[in-house]
Amino acid sequence: FTSLLFFASAACAWQESPPSWSEDVATRLNESGENRSQLETALRQIKPGHRRALEFLILHMPASDLQSLSAEYLINNVELAYAALDRVPWGQQIPEAIFFNDVLPYANVDETRESWRGEMMERCLDIVADCQTPGEAAEKLNRELFPLVNVRYATSREKANQSPAESMRQSVASCTGLSILLSDACRSVGVPARLAGTPRWTKKRGNHTWVEVWDGQWHFTGAAEPADQGLNHAWFMHDASQADASKPMNRIYASSFAKTGLYFPMVWAPHSRDVPAVDVTSRYTRDREDQPADRCRVLVGIRAADGTRLSREITVVSLQDDGLNWSGMTRDESADLNDLLSLQLPRDHKFRITWQEAGQQMELDRATDDSEQIFWEIRLDQD
Repeated sequence: FTSLLFFASAACAWQESPPSWSEDVATRLNESGENRSQLETALRQIKPGHRRALEFLILHMPASDLQSLSAEYLINNVELAYAALDRVPWGQQIPEAIFFNDVLPYANVDETRESWRGEMMERCLDIVADCQTPGEAAEKLNRELFPLVNVRYATSREKANQSPAESMRQSVASCTGLSILLSDACRSVGVPARLAGTPRWTKKRGNHTWVEVWDGQWHFTGAAEPADQGLNHAWFMHDASQADASKPMNRIYASSFAKTGLYFPMVWAPHSRDVPAVDVTSRYTRDREDQPADRCRVLVGIRAADGTRLSREITVVSLQDDGLNWSGMTRDESADLNDLLSLQLPRDHKFRITWQEAGQQMELDRATDDSEQIFWEIRLDQD
């Protein structure tokens, strides 16, 4: 009976004792509305050694998450993020600041919140079992994950910012959806990862999103587009090198969970300020190569009568009796819309393009002008 009174008194004392957390955390709790009890429960129940990680999430999460995420969801996310570090060789080499911002977060941008970490970790640990560094693991995940989960690039996806489950349900995703999937896969096995991209390429229309991974420093890769040369190689390298830091729409940004004062531009939600960002333009433009004064960058694509992009090997021959010729492969629907065959051709020059179509040789004459870059879009129903 005495023991029961002791435990009852202790329980009452615990319930009446005010929780202990920083003023900044208290401020965020005051902003959480009816979800405050869930956040306080998470703070009380999380392992003591993991509480700073949970506080980091609470301090920096957008208001919509602050007012909706459950204690169970948050605790599960934190515990699994720490568990991953114990199961990979590089786990204890990740600086805490990088871990908090680029492994721990449950989301990259504004995608649907879901409990992806546990299932993703078990699937991806098998893929990276023989990897020794986070960079090596990221490369292997990029090669093997997408065929395994049967997800590919396609413009027919339901929305740009799909979560992993949404992309796997449809088997298709945009460059952003593919990047979210790869970033989450990396994070699930303790590889720091984040989204990067530009809202608009400097010298052509369109945006693009890719993934950056940390291995001592930040590296980049195209999601579902592994390069034979490894990290820091991709079809968009030239376009990225032309980014213009003086124009916000032509900069390159990397997403951040921690507040930075900048915002990650999301073309599907142009007015949103929910996702912090880091301006990384200078890292992509430091090796910029100026366009030769006598050359024009020609981007070539072929479309069928119904608008479908076609992959064809083309030859471009000069018509000015100088013996010059070029060849290359155009891209089909499996490639990003902005991934086009690029040729460096003389300016103010006439050319003949040839390729095979249904067993017949096709020919088409085109010319360059004095522009730095032009598009040659060949439509089989028009040309």
